Amino acid sequence: VSLHKPEIKLESLKEDIKDFLKTSGWEKKLQNAVYSELNVFPSPCHPAAPPEHMKEPLAYMRKAQGSWEKRILKSLNSMCTELGVPLAQKRPVSEQKELLNKWNEMGTDEPDLSLFRPVYAPKDFLEVLMNLRNPNYENGEQPSFRNHLGLIQVPLKVKDIPELKEDFSELDLNTGQLGIDDSAQVPPEFFENEHVRIGQKVLAEQDSAAAQQYVRQGCPTALRADLWALILNISNQPEDILYYEQLKSNVIQHDLLVDSLIYKDVKLTASNDDYYFVFEDYLYQVLLCFSRDTSVLEHFTYSSATPPKSYIRGKLGIEDYAVFYPPNGVIPFHGFSMYVAPLCFLYHEPSKLYQIFREMYVRFFFRLHSISSHPSGIVSLCLLFETLLQTHLPQLFYHLREIGAQPLRISFKWMVRAFSGYLATDQLLLLWDRILGYNSLEILAVLAAAVFAFRAVNLMEVTSLAAAEAVLADLSTLKVMPLLQIFLFATVT
Repeated sequence: VSLHKPEIKLESLKEDIKDFLKTSGWEKKLQNAVYSELNVFPSPCHPAAPPEHMKEPLAYMRKAQGSWEKRILKSLNSMCTELGVPLAQKRPVSEQKELLNKWNEMGTDEPDLSLFRPVYAPKDFLEVLMNLRNPNYENGEQPSFRNHLGLIQVPLKVKDIPELKEDFSELDLNTGQLGIDDSAQVPPEFFENEHVRIGQKVLAEQDSAAAQQYVRQGCPTALRADLWALILNISNQPEDILYYEQLKSNVIQHDLLVDSLIYKDVKLTASNDDYYFVFEDYLYQVLLCFSRDTSVLEHFTYSSATPPKSYIRGKLGIEDYAVFYPPNGVIPFHGFSMYVAPLCFLYHEPSKLYQIFREMYVRFFFRLHSISSHPSGIVSLCLLFETLLQTHLPQLFYHLREIGAQPLRISFKWMVRAFSGYLATDQLLLLWDRILGYNSLEILAVLAAAVFAFRAVNLMEVTSLAAAEAVLADLSTLKVMPLLQIFLFATVT
């Protein structure tokens, strides 16, 4: 339309379009969209690299992930057979009406789920990671690499403290942080007021890159929901709301076996949590819609995982009769609903809550339950955690190892859940600020090591795994930022 205006001249078309993009606000929107893509997609491989290298460059990791997926599927299929429940079926009309009527109070419904069990729990996954080996390494007499005495025995490059200090430089002791009460250099209220003012300016500019840089020092509570949405490039347009409504109608129409797994998981985790039980209905809504969302399948182009397939009865192995199951390709495990729970504090509008969670999942959380060599993948995080502990608290590390309390056995569940359900919510959100700010999950491993450092004196006294677990059973009083700062910037290296 604009091109037909008389003041638009062909010779100045390029400049006019640029001006139009600026004045209409589209320039910012395009920049944010490009920035969002750059944050999510991996950097391009060598042109000759085969396509599976996009997913995972190491063949033995791809193979391990493949066999893990087979195990999960076997578990799911045997549950189907045992319980005589189909993977998917259309709901009778009466049931559809009933579900629609109680959509906002699904938590009051108590289906009998006693026979359903989680497909797997984090500790099952840890056993698989402990058995990972690189076949190119000799398993001779000497421990395989760098005398690593932890449970993870694969040679991946992880960062040392000097590199982490450089990467997380905004966390140093002289930079103002939200979540630190007693910063001596600057009175906290002075820093906070100034930080809030800058945050409001960042929001007014609507610039994703600036927002990402800003949250590295923490988000003021009142601005967090908007800043996270800006970083994740979520705007909740009418078409997004419509898309969410379509997912909801898919839930109403079809009953999936994974629905029961989702119900069971929420009941076992969030419903028993002092912070999150009030969000039970939100969790069902978001997770049931998520399981139907085929747009989630796109993340499998850069995830080491592959979505599971189901075949129409009698057509096993014939690709034309295959469908992805569940439709989003993600089978929930014990604790999966805890990825959503903290977000319920920030977003009260279901379609927006849904989009934020989906974006957090395809950027970050999928890496915590798939086998890969990615620096933010769970294998690297485990190795980083063990290496930090072995290097900086060798006595503690050896002591725990000797009494059969390998530290990773305790910290693994924290990292798989990104500490959700373990930290107090205000502290968890400060931690997730930094995950978004640095576009990395490495901070999870650093925090896990910092928790051990903080409780080291008590841990040196214990004589069993159970006793060590008891010392670390309750993390709800911990303050995340001082722990991270002291561990990274006050540790002698």
